[in-house]
Amino acid sequence: MTDITALLGSDAESLLNHTCQGVRREDLHLPGPDFIDRVMADSDRSPAVLRNMQSFFNHGRLAGTGYLSLLPVDQGIEHSAGASFAPNPRYFDPANIVELALEGGCNGVASTLGVLSSVARRYAHKIPMMLKLNHNETLSYPAIYDQTLFADVEQAHDMGCVAVGATIYFGSHESRRQIMEISEAFERAHQLGMVTVLWAYLRNPAFKQGGTDYHAAADLTSQANHMAATLKADIVKQKLPENNGGYKAVGFGHTHDNVYSKLTTDHPIDLARYQVANCFMGRAGLINSGGGSKGHSDLGEAVRTAVINKRAGGMGLISGRKAFQKPMQEGVDLLHAIQDVYLSKDVTVA
Repeated sequence: MTDITALLGSDAESLLNHTCQGVRREDLHLPGPDFIDRVMADSDRSPAVLRNMQSFFNHGRLAGTGYLSLLPVDQGIEHSAGASFAPNPRYFDPANIVELALEGGCNGVASTLGVLSSVARRYAHKIPMMLKLNHNETLSYPAIYDQTLFADVEQAHDMGCVAVGATIYFGSHESRRQIMEISEAFERAHQLGMVTVLWAYLRNPAFKQGGTDYHAAADLTSQANHMAATLKADIVKQKLPENNGGYKAVGFGHTHDNVYSKLTTDHPIDLARYQVANCFMGRAGLINSGGGSKGHSDLGEAVRTAVINKRAGGMGLISGRKAFQKPMQEGVDLLHAIQDVYLSKDVTVA
């Protein structure tokens, strides 16, 4: 097992022993082996959706825990194939992407229409697949920031996917159109029995104020989470909070002093706990993103993110570049280290 305390270094005491006071763990719907019976069974989701959600929970090293470790590889569109795969060219081949998820003990793999469709007959019965429906491609010049549909829900269903994923850039000028598109897509996915996962990201130049980037502010990202759950996302993907007070800094929208004085502190677990609270107190599972690869610090950062997510009441981690931009065995080791956090009985919910 991974030495979690050693990888956390000087932050170990603070991260492993913190207790949340603002939003109590007793008020959350926490992940667990019985999550579907205890939480999702209250919803209007069909038996087929519940079965496909359970297929995620039953796969990989975290099978039976109620936690998720997912491998997302849509960066060939989002960041260009060269930027994503030049560090490790074997991943230009979609089969190696799925093999990494299998070898890494992941609950599932998420990727593009082209990647998954090119190998679906070989792998759809071996690992749960999630088709990412929309993307922000980066070849258009000058650059635009808009999520465009690359696929439809029927294509995901026909190739054997158990889930669909999508991104909405909340706060952008295009967000209202994206909300309508993805609301319709998620409703169709549920009709066909598939799980829905929303990348609830923010995008607006005004969210950068006074030299601080509030795109990862706890208050703003949490509202994005709340809207994602409102769109019936079964799982919400969100960046780990890096600060707070985005509403106040930007000077728009609606918030409340209790958000900052009672429900959160500056502690990273409290900030992530507020994200969980806005996922209908955990009825929609929160998975945090692993972020980009920085090289030697990736392992420690991945473990730190997993500890914060788990102790906040989240459902797991979705980490891509930190894993696939390395030799396969190093990527496998990193994924296993993330999973070890969720397997550890010493890392409890704060």
